Amino acid sequence: MSTLDAKLEAAREELADHDGVLVAFSGGVDSSVVAALAADALGEAAVACTAKSETLPAAELADARRIAAEIGIRHEVVEFSELESEAFVTNDADRCYHCRSMRLEEMYAAARDLGIETVCDGTNADDPAAGHRPGLRAVEELDVRSPLLDHDITKGEVRAIADRYGLSVAEKPSMACLSSRIPTGIEVTEDRLTRVERAEAVLREWGFSQFRVRDHDGLARIEVAPDELARALDPAFVEAAHEALSAIGFDHVTLDLAGYRTGSVSPAADGG
Repeated sequence: MSTLDAKLEAAREELADHDGVLVAFSGGVDSSVVAALAADALGEAAVACTAKSETLPAAELADARRIAAEIGIRHEVVEFSELESEAFVTNDADRCYHCRSMRLEEMYAAARDLGIETVCDGTNADDPAAGHRPGLRAVEELDVRSPLLDHDITKGEVRAIADRYGLSVAEKPSMACLSSRIPTGIEVTEDRLTRVERAEAVLREWGFSQFRVRDHDGLARIEVAPDELARALDPAFVEAAHEALSAIGFDHVTLDLAGYRTGSVSPAADGG
């Protein structure tokens, strides 16, 4: 048995020890693998739950619905608003902590309604070493189970497992919530979140795979993966992006020649 096989078996066995689990489910590769493992171990006693709010792009919610159906796991959607929290809106260095705390509390509320005691998330073994991650503090404080972390399953192994399960998200790039596009210290508002979402939809329509549109209080800073930078310099895209983002409400539109990198508007990397 390979090391990965042993980790997989241990994770499934641990999940099978519960009467039921609810997986905090974004539709990204990490939570999708946990959902697949849970469904494998528990069948109908496993539930995937997605928290819908202003910081979740509509395209990501649609993806979550599709991936849950692909896995064959029951999928629930709960709605809440981070914008009701002054601590979140202020957008300080602990924004991700406030966001994750609220989301996980919604997960626990949904679990209670379903008679489920255990909530799991997709934190993997590489996450604790990935820089400033205040959201992980919320995971610990709320006693959320993290099967990937608990069994030392790394991001590369997560993608390998997703491939074994035939999941279409096996190579999906990481996608943090929309608030990660707003620099620390600039208030998070619905208007800013909406224009970021609409701006990123433009890049998605043009076929970019790894990108962010950072909202510097009216200035849009486009980041794309280094291997896609040449395409972003295409005059046709430059003209289309400037026209579309200006119409959305940005005063200035720029392209960051350093390319996409996580946490580029935060004190340190936060996964965005």
